[in-house]
Amino acid sequence: MESGVPRGNGETVRLPRGASLSDFADRINIEPGSLVQVLFGLGEMVTATQSCTDETLELLGVQLGYDVQIVSPEDEDREILARFDLEFGGEADEDALTVRPPVVTVMGHVDHGKTRLLDAIRRTDVVGGEAGGITQHIGAYQVREPHTDRLITFIDTPGHEAFTAMRARGAKVTDIAILVVAADDGVKPQTIEALNHVQAADVPIVVAVNKVDKEGANPAKVRQQLTEYGLVAEEYGGTTIFVDVSARNGTGIEQLLEAVLLTADATLDLRADPTTPAQGVAIEGHLDKGRGPVATVLVQRGTLRIGDSVVAGDSFGRVRAMLDENGAQLKEAGPARPVQVLGFTSVPGAGDNFLVAPDDRVARQIAEQRQARERNAELAKSRGKVTLEDLFARIEQGKVEQLNLILKGDVSGSVEAVEDALLKIDVGAEVSLRIIHRGVGAITENDVTLASASEAIILGFNVRPEGKARALAEREHVDVRYYSVIYAAIEDVENALKGMLKPEFEEVQLGTAEIREVFRSSKFGNIAGALVRSGVIVRNSKARLVRDGVVVADNLTVESLRRFKDDATEVREGYECGIGLGSFNDIKAEDVVETFEMREKPRT
Repeated sequence: MESGVPRGNGETVRLPRGASLSDFADRINIEPGSLVQVLFGLGEMVTATQSCTDETLELLGVQLGYDVQIVSPEDEDREILARFDLEFGGEADEDALTVRPPVVTVMGHVDHGKTRLLDAIRRTDVVGGEAGGITQHIGAYQVREPHTDRLITFIDTPGHEAFTAMRARGAKVTDIAILVVAADDGVKPQTIEALNHVQAADVPIVVAVNKVDKEGANPAKVRQQLTEYGLVAEEYGGTTIFVDVSARNGTGIEQLLEAVLLTADATLDLRADPTTPAQGVAIEGHLDKGRGPVATVLVQRGTLRIGDSVVAGDSFGRVRAMLDENGAQLKEAGPARPVQVLGFTSVPGAGDNFLVAPDDRVARQIAEQRQARERNAELAKSRGKVTLEDLFARIEQGKVEQLNLILKGDVSGSVEAVEDALLKIDVGAEVSLRIIHRGVGAITENDVTLASASEAIILGFNVRPEGKARALAEREHVDVRYYSVIYAAIEDVENALKGMLKPEFEEVQLGTAEIREVFRSSKFGNIAGALVRSGVIVRNSKARLVRDGVVVADNLTVESLRRFKDDATEVREGYECGIGLGSFNDIKAEDVVETFEMREKPRT
């Protein structure tokens, strides 16, 4: 060849995602500059140390006569762990196996009562805290079946179709699925979607026919509809247990728990070895003020103890504390036990496998190698500022071939769900959609800098900019969008890509005030003693409460505003005031009150 690169004879070259030409050259023992020259001849300008896409590496392999295989993340993971004589899974010691509780996932169509059913089982109120009544995070809880005193672990997965990714992950870590179908509504699209996930994972199903107390309820119709999908009720001669329940009235709950245990005993060998170092799955992760990164993990084998060195995805740390679903401290957690773990140095991703490493050094090295792998893969994918408003015009002019997005959310499960739903949007051949970064916690200056450099739009889900990030975004003209319900974000992006964004109201910030002290009043509830940090605080304006960069409460109103003992209509920057947020009393020192108004935003 002219470039002086010797041709291969079909030899296999294994490369990680995002590998550079230097990595390729090392494998075939030549100078990286030769490969730069070959690619230049093929019309691609790539430096020797630049991360390459899978397509570029495969194209180069074909040109040089090598069979280039891109190592999957799972295979890379196995290779990384093998370097430290570790493995995920592996053979269990039969003599050490003991019975463990079944892990149960509750699935079904949106608004069919999954959370209320769990609510009835746990006798706590989860529904009240959900935006729009839709579950947007994954939680895990253990309950005790009253007759046999046996434990059952429940994983609550969201029901809206935007959460396919989270629901699929729920099916992978579960032993038994409870499919919730409303007796008055019957089988719906997400019911079938959830059913497909469960059947693909080969998981036994118990059907909970909910809302049997409602007028128009027809449990028999539900049984008949599900026979079309291979779920035949026992009373019809099948093997699937159907239980009629009313989550609102609490009827049929005990029978449902019995059905879960019956199904587990009849079809599953629920045993695990509690003597080995713990392994399992991170179900959820979030950043907590004061406690740092907190991960909800499900131990699948072994026993997790305080002081263990752990690694989950590209996060690592040492277990400082473990809490159960009620906030009680635990010293150890055995198989099928969900616990909140404190001590990670960063927030693990939802669905990351976690395992106990021999010591902190090994845990750090595994995490760093995984981080390097992810960074290289993202650099290879990353391609300059654009707003959703002007996106369609720029597409038509041929200026935009790709929409770059940065996702930030309050918990990793939500970020993953948004990413999964956005990537499924059908935008045709004109433009591609690429997530160049995703993360948990407040929007930072680094996020804005990355967005500016790569012409990306930032989508914030239940989070706000921290510190100087908002000012930097305005200075750099970076488009930052805030959402509290995921499908609103998906709808906006889809409309922008299809050129259908209609005139809308935009939020204009009026002012921010930092709470310095909280005064309790029997007449007015909690009053915030605050210092106005920017702008102006106006009485009767809309407000939200932000704690450590995360929105704690939205849709609030500044119902009372005082300067010393006098009522005030507005208080300007640099002055102190007393702010009353009506019936909302969950305020703390260092919280930030943001006030804003909605103004009509004309489209150009």
